[in-house]
Amino acid sequence: MALTTRPWDPVERLSTPEAQEAYLEAAFEDGDPDLIVAAIGDIARARGMSEIAASANVSREVMYKSFRQGGNPTLSTLSQVARALGYKLSFRQAEQQ
Repeated sequence: MALTTRPWDPVERLSTPEAQEAYLEAAFEDGDPDLIVAAIGDIARARGMSEIAASANVSREVMYKSFRQGGNPTLSTLSQVARALGYKLSFRQAEQQ
């Protein structure tokens, strides 16, 4: 009997604000920009890409192109989408190791 598989979609596990926040925090802890961008895109898909795009005042096409793995959103797009998701961008001093 052949084993059947299907691609894992993180959106299936991002149904609560707490799960979304933990997912985003884990992406930032890893520090990989591609992973961070993909995580933001996954959260936007979980909440409804069209609604987030409208709230952020960007097109759905820009959202899908910018927030996939390997996407490269502009700072403006990143800021607008973060705001539409209820987050704000900020910087803080890195901890010395």
